[in-house]
Amino acid sequence: MYDYQLHNTYTAQVADGIENLAQTELQELGATDCVCGFRYVHFKASARTLYRIVYRARLISRVLAPLARFACPADQDLYNAGMAIRWTDFLNADQTFAIFANVSKSAIGHSQYAGLKLKDAVADWFRDHTGIRPSVDPRDPDLWLHLHIHEDVGTISLDVSGGSMHRRGYRVQSVEAPMNETVAAAIIRMSGWDGKSPLIDPLCGSGTILCEAFMHATNLPAGLLRRKFGFNRLPDFNPRLWDLELAAETTVELEADLRGSDIDPVAVEATRTNMSRLPGGDEVIVGRRDFFERSDMTGTTIICNPPYGIRLGKSEDMAPWFKMFGDHLKRQCSGSTAYVYFGDRAWLKCIGLKPEWKKPLKNGGLDGRLAKFVLY
Repeated sequence: MYDYQLHNTYTAQVADGIENLAQTELQELGATDCVCGFRYVHFKASARTLYRIVYRARLISRVLAPLARFACPADQDLYNAGMAIRWTDFLNADQTFAIFANVSKSAIGHSQYAGLKLKDAVADWFRDHTGIRPSVDPRDPDLWLHLHIHEDVGTISLDVSGGSMHRRGYRVQSVEAPMNETVAAAIIRMSGWDGKSPLIDPLCGSGTILCEAFMHATNLPAGLLRRKFGFNRLPDFNPRLWDLELAAETTVELEADLRGSDIDPVAVEATRTNMSRLPGGDEVIVGRRDFFERSDMTGTTIICNPPYGIRLGKSEDMAPWFKMFGDHLKRQCSGSTAYVYFGDRAWLKCIGLKPEWKKPLKNGGLDGRLAKFVLY
């Protein structure tokens, strides 16, 4: 038996700073015995709960099912561990696979080298047992494997999510520097928005915040548009339980007044196109508007990701813009609560408003901040 079968234990990879949010979401979806760490949550789940988590979770990047855990003081130990797994349990020789590896505090000091060593083991196993070596496809493989080596202990896992879960499938058009979908979902979660009261994103870009807000409000599964999953590669995958989980979908009608706008017509078109990918999403009103000409944002929840002045590796002076932004919130948005994501946290001090709270939230390589402003 493989490790995940012995203990029903899995690992969710999450973005830095939202581990506790992800743990709460996992528990809501039926996970038990959750333990948080830096950028991960270990949890236990039945087969059906695992399928539900991969299908519905909004805050998780990947879910890993551990296959083998072993002492790994040298590259030969890694190769031997790879050769000890019966790979036809997961893959046919004419299919493709890929490996993402992470190594820390170990004798094997390079993640790419470790990944290549495991790749050789998988390919050699197939050559020895079938006479055919499967191909590697680093973009869209049939099977994703994960290798983690820490302090000379290795773990080989199967990615049961089948690739990064932030790729929802609705973003077919984009603008510069789009927000990661799981980060947008985390912002919706942190805001406490109930999906019933009015919400507006007046700087919507390609619409990621609006799409995540719509999916949250209507209870659409995060994996609704995904073409494939990884859990059906497990040797004990149960199609009947997966069908039951699909049949248990409970979507709801959109109750909220959900709106978006942007001054850029390309962004507006991208948002409309992306929203239309979601069932009912084309009913959300998105228009071309200048934020500084809007006077219809009183008594609403405002969630937005303003431009932060980084273009092609160069930083622009956005201080005057953020001063105007803060003044407009104060004068034209009374009775509202604004949740503003600062990709460059340096601009937070330029807005001229005191946040009720601010929380670290990374988006890609940016160490940003989400700030809450109550506008009286």
